[in-house]
Amino acid sequence: MRVLFLHNNFPSQFGPLARFLKDRGHDVAFGTQWKGEPPKWLRMIRFEPHRKVGEKQHPYLGFTEEAVLNGQAFARAAWKLKKEGYAPDVVMAHAGMGPGMYVRDVWPRAKYVGYFEWYYGTPGSDMGFLQPATADDLHTVRTSNGPILLDWAACDWGIVPTRFQAAQFPAALRGKLTVQHDGVDADYFAPRPGHRLKLPGLDLSHAEELVTYVTRGMEPYRGFPQAMAAFAAVQKRRPRAHVVIVGADRVAYGRKLPAGDTYKKKALRELDFDPERLHFTGVLPRSRYREVLLASSVHVYLTVPFVLSWSPLEALCAGCALVASNTPPVREAVTDGDNGLLVDFFDSDTLADRVCDVLERTAGGDEALAQMRARACRGIAERYTSKKLLPLRTQLLEAVATGLLGG
Repeated sequence: MRVLFLHNNFPSQFGPLARFLKDRGHDVAFGTQWKGEPPKWLRMIRFEPHRKVGEKQHPYLGFTEEAVLNGQAFARAAWKLKKEGYAPDVVMAHAGMGPGMYVRDVWPRAKYVGYFEWYYGTPGSDMGFLQPATADDLHTVRTSNGPILLDWAACDWGIVPTRFQAAQFPAALRGKLTVQHDGVDADYFAPRPGHRLKLPGLDLSHAEELVTYVTRGMEPYRGFPQAMAAFAAVQKRRPRAHVVIVGADRVAYGRKLPAGDTYKKKALRELDFDPERLHFTGVLPRSRYREVLLASSVHVYLTVPFVLSWSPLEALCAGCALVASNTPPVREAVTDGDNGLLVDFFDSDTLADRVCDVLERTAGGDEALAQMRARACRGIAERYTSKKLLPLRTQLLEAVATGLLGG
């Protein structure tokens, strides 16, 4: 197959699959706005919108205009590729974000697979979870489904990573969607008992108790305020506990604070921490992020009912004792007391209790806790390992390419 992946970022959800296909003799290209140095094995096609979303744009249409700008940018690059003789058999694009929006116009004979992460505004999801939704909130998210619906109408088939995410889509749309997780590299994140953390500029090899938290952005959607409140309490109760926070001081999802303020600044301003035992690493390369998980005594993951991150699965795979929010996306992968521990998203006090309990049990060599960690590792290998899921996704693409799936 000649497969073209489209995503505004790289490697995103498609990088491991692109490499898997390339290693098996398929012709692979990747269209992206990412500006880094591409791997030697991959043909990378750059595109960039000619402008940003207009300041006078109707607020309901910001997401839609951004998608159109992304789609236009890639379409301009695609028409040039077509003139040069390039024609993919299958295009797989991040649905709703724009780059695949006009693929059908350029290559009408190519099969189109959409990667669908979210459908906005479904009751019981993120909308209204943190605070009551206003009328403008409801109208905005309904309008934001426009680019997603355009991709659904254009695609031959779609992929959704989890059952919870698939359930957000209207029932009439789900018949063209396969639930299939991207997979995590279980071998890469395999546990290393006794591993200690030592990064450039951060040597915690002496730390006996290490509490970890990973996030793209330090934001309410991923429970950052609740986690920080719990970490302040943990530090007071566990004088040897160090807290390591990996991620950027930004908001990836949800509302921002007024200009000049961030949720990190707010937490440091309002809570009492021992700065010698609170460590912010910023965004880490994958290898150093793995080092954090491998050394973790207990890993914390919180999320509103939204897209499930990869980090809790990778943490379970690395042998971490996971304490996570008792929200629907997490419950799909984690059962309280079996392969992790669940707490109410908003209950920072109980979160601190659970973290301290895990640290105490770990120090005492608790066998039940060790067995829970082992079950978590086995569960990832059975349900989420990329060794199983990448071949399945390849089969799905082949089925679409040959017309066995979709139309």
